[in-house]
Amino acid sequence: KTRERIDPRQLLLFDAGELEALIREQTEDSPEAEESLSAGKKRKKKRGHGRGVIPDNLPREEILHELPEDQRQCPVDGKPMPFIRWETSEQLEYVPSQLKVLVHKRAVYACPDKHDEATLLTAPKPPQPIEKGLAGPGLLAAMVVGKFGDHLPGYRLEDILARHGSDIHRSTVYDWLSCVADLLTPLYDVMKQRVLSSRIIHTDDTKVKLIDHGIRGTRTARFWAYLGDRRNPYEVYDFTTTRERAGPEQFLGDFQGYLQADAYSCYDGIYLNSTGTIIEVACWAHTRRYWHKSRETDSTRAHHVLAVISRLYEIERACKDQDAEFRLAQRQEHAAPLLVELKTWLDEQHFLPKSIIGQAATYTRNQWTALNCYLEDGELSIDNNAAERTMKPVAIGRKNWLFVGSPEAGARAAVLMSLIASCKANEVEPWAWLNDVLTQIPAGASPESLLPDHWLQSHPRHRWEIARRRRRERLRKRYL
Repeated sequence: KTRERIDPRQLLLFDAGELEALIREQTEDSPEAEESLSAGKKRKKKRGHGRGVIPDNLPREEILHELPEDQRQCPVDGKPMPFIRWETSEQLEYVPSQLKVLVHKRAVYACPDKHDEATLLTAPKPPQPIEKGLAGPGLLAAMVVGKFGDHLPGYRLEDILARHGSDIHRSTVYDWLSCVADLLTPLYDVMKQRVLSSRIIHTDDTKVKLIDHGIRGTRTARFWAYLGDRRNPYEVYDFTTTRERAGPEQFLGDFQGYLQADAYSCYDGIYLNSTGTIIEVACWAHTRRYWHKSRETDSTRAHHVLAVISRLYEIERACKDQDAEFRLAQRQEHAAPLLVELKTWLDEQHFLPKSIIGQAATYTRNQWTALNCYLEDGELSIDNNAAERTMKPVAIGRKNWLFVGSPEAGARAAVLMSLIASCKANEVEPWAWLNDVLTQIPAGASPESLLPDHWLQSHPRHRWEIARRRRRERLRKRYL
């Protein structure tokens, strides 16, 4: 995907210092805000990635390197040299994963008087994720992460198991994944209800091929993503066989709040049928793409709008580290007047309806109320990029596993994708979480206690440091 770059000189249609000067007047007493503005203004020159820092949570193994005793003499006077310190350096090494066999031996006790077998006492075996199944929790977790975290197709999972000395066919792996999805559906349902209890939901969808045995071919199905707000930090997927309105309408149910999505027409009926309880929030990133596309045919007017949108994002960048109340005040003070001016300009312009820039203008005018909605609440986002990012794993996955075998398989895939995505969203290492969850759920643990953010509080050593760093980098780049 190409980046939508524009010539920075085109943005000189506006005074470059005006916006930050206005915001600075409002934040003279806020050191944190001042730092945000400085960071937005002074962009450091890009440097190489350098040598990475090895995380502290990785296990260490010391390897001692000694000098032979006959080489410990001073080269000047030949006197013995005492030890003073270790010169330490660290190197990453790979320890191959391996399969092992857990031999469950249950103690059996019998009465010495030799009664019938009904009197035998046998120690119970802990409940298993798949009763009488071959795979333990750790292996099941590895297969889920491999399939939906690393996007590996079945034959690669089969090859990995073969490389570790086990002859397990991919069809068996698929059966395991189905069993895990069924077992963890109650946990998925809790995540779904938490997302639906949010004030703000981001949603997006993407296509996937579905095998249709009726036509002996494939047809297009959809995966939908629904993201909760910061109080409900979960990412839940849903699978539908069509892109009809019934899919998201059924998922959302009685949801009331802000729904941020693209301008796909199926959402119009949802907003209308909700009688005002679901409020449409549009996406400025989508709008920007229309105008960016039109710059080749009507450069002056396209860059005028792109410059305004860039200023809107400057406001967001300057306020991104502040609370919702501060962001709302700055949007009302600085973004709202820009949008009033842009609307006046749009109303004065005349575009050929079928031209590229005419389509951009029509899209913007039709979405105008929803595009301005983010001015109402500091917790709303200027765009729907958060939901669009959740579509990337699906896009990567479908390049590898190519299609979904049945509607039931699609629904189970949505469950497992939701678990992996919610782990990543909460900076939880997914294998460690799944390994523990697949042990506790069969034993009767409450799904609510196993939600990734709750689980991490009692398992802090499994915080995914790499995910945290990537998330910080993504947030830094969000408004650039």
